[in-house]
Amino acid sequence: MRLATFNLLHGVSLGDGTADEGALRRAAAALDADVVGLQEVDRHQPRSGGVDQVRAVAEAVGAPHHRYVPALAGTPGPVRSWAALHGEEIPDGPTYGVGLVSRLPVLRWAARRFDPAPVSMPLLVPADPRPRLMRIPDEPRAAVAAVVDAPGGPLTVLTAHLSFVPGTNARQLRALARWARTFPAPRVLLGDFNLPGALPRLLIGWEQLGRVPTYPSYRPRVQFDHVLADGLPAGASWRVGAQRLDVSDHCALTVDLHLVEEAAGVHGGAPATER
Repeated sequence: MRLATFNLLHGVSLGDGTADEGALRRAAAALDADVVGLQEVDRHQPRSGGVDQVRAVAEAVGAPHHRYVPALAGTPGPVRSWAALHGEEIPDGPTYGVGLVSRLPVLRWAARRFDPAPVSMPLLVPADPRPRLMRIPDEPRAAVAAVVDAPGGPLTVLTAHLSFVPGTNARQLRALARWARTFPAPRVLLGDFNLPGALPRLLIGWEQLGRVPTYPSYRPRVQFDHVLADGLPAGASWRVGAQRLDVSDHCALTVDLHLVEEAAGVHGGAPATER
């Protein structure tokens, strides 16, 4: 089966700066993934045409199961004009968060949210005629988990978009790993953690299924998007790759994961890998 993580940048094309639903659907279909973790997702936002982007991606990949978890109501940006969300209800107005879509049956859904860091950070943001540094307030963050009925037995898949504030993102990742271990093994954590290279593996001790630069998409130099695994059965194998698509400034990261059915339920050990 194929898993993927994709930071959508709310579906924006770097070519013309617009967010087109058709382009988003084509990009999602090109992934051809069974489970997709999505970050920087819009729902009912004017800037992206009012599209429910998780639903659009689910339809594009043929996934009957999907869950959207908004982190905030309003629109993220250099001025804090949004409100953090805490309950399970999704407001009718514009929201922004993360999502997970699955072709495989989902046995259980769960969500978790994180408060924003109390400080802002200077970030490079798009501007005319060239990008410029601006101090940006941190946002609330969200994670969504699904226990899917995978070949070989239940598999927990989680996705999250963590803070860009150093230290805060590390604490969030550790908390996410502790939460993940309340769900059945094996577990796979997909997402944009705003942590480079091998740092996520070093922070939580999970297996890093690929070291592939994913950002920026037009000339990838650093890996912010990761696939980490915990408790893969002996005999599992995987192949990881990055795909540049027509939307977003991140490459999508895919992992073709093979869980040997007779090894299901046997956790730990060193998996056979394909690089």
